[in-house]
Amino acid sequence: MPKKKTVYDHIHQNNVKTAVLVLLFPLIFIALVFLFTWCVVPINDAINTTISVAIPTFIGCLIWMGISWAFGDAMMLSATGAHEIHDTDPQYREVFHAVENVALAAGLPCPRIYIIDDDSLNAFATGRTPRDASVALTRGIIKKLDRLELEGVIAHECAHIGNRDIRLDMLIITGIGVTVFAADLIYRVAIYGGGNRDNDDNKSGMVMLMVWLAFTVFNTIITPLLQLAVSRSREYAADATGAKITRNPMGLANALRKISGNSRSKKLDNMRSLAIACIAEPRARGFMGDVFSTHPSTEKRISRLESMV
Repeated sequence: MPKKKTVYDHIHQNNVKTAVLVLLFPLIFIALVFLFTWCVVPINDAINTTISVAIPTFIGCLIWMGISWAFGDAMMLSATGAHEIHDTDPQYREVFHAVENVALAAGLPCPRIYIIDDDSLNAFATGRTPRDASVALTRGIIKKLDRLELEGVIAHECAHIGNRDIRLDMLIITGIGVTVFAADLIYRVAIYGGGNRDNDDNKSGMVMLMVWLAFTVFNTIITPLLQLAVSRSREYAADATGAKITRNPMGLANALRKISGNSRSKKLDNMRSLAIACIAEPRARGFMGDVFSTHPSTEKRISRLESMV
């Protein structure tokens, strides 16, 4: 009989996954830049181009990660238009106490609580550590879930906090943000850059386009695959841990049934990278449907929760 995983096992796994991600992101990126530029220039030029692109990109990543470590949670909350609530607010007093009680049952400090003014049903947690974590809930999820269902959602987010998933999410979201910005910058330079159209300029333009193509492939194909490598198993773990916190698997299962029909959020629809942090996909399913989804199917999540009853 396989040994049941504890919260410490999940924390250890996420620490390992964080280290692997830190290694894979640059290695795969370097390989793509080299392979694409090698298609248009000799191998020595391809190596030099890869080095000249990789060094400033890594420096930018380090700077951006430092900024993210200090302000990443605030940036995520600000981007969604979330506003903090307190137990002194009569409209959300019950929500505040629900988060407080679930955090206590999970053995965690009470996270700060934010409301997103959106009628969809979604939620996410963010922060660096459990001591400075925040939980964001949409207005719709508060209105449309009953108390036990809402506690199930809150417990799921507290499980992400306790398992240190929030730190891993911040790393992924930050990495995507840097590479998307760099890709856009390189594309503009390649298309609109000045210079005479002689052979050297044409060669430089082709190299820049190949670098942009490498960024694009990395952002649209590789990054989603890396997200899948770390995300789906964490959702199952957070569901199971959340159910244990509340001792009511059906609360979260019933919540997921309601959420699955109305998780798309206008506030989050254009923030692809933030999807990994949400309890359910906040965006419309794109091409390939569930293949590149950051979350396992709702039916499978509900089935697992029902088996815990």
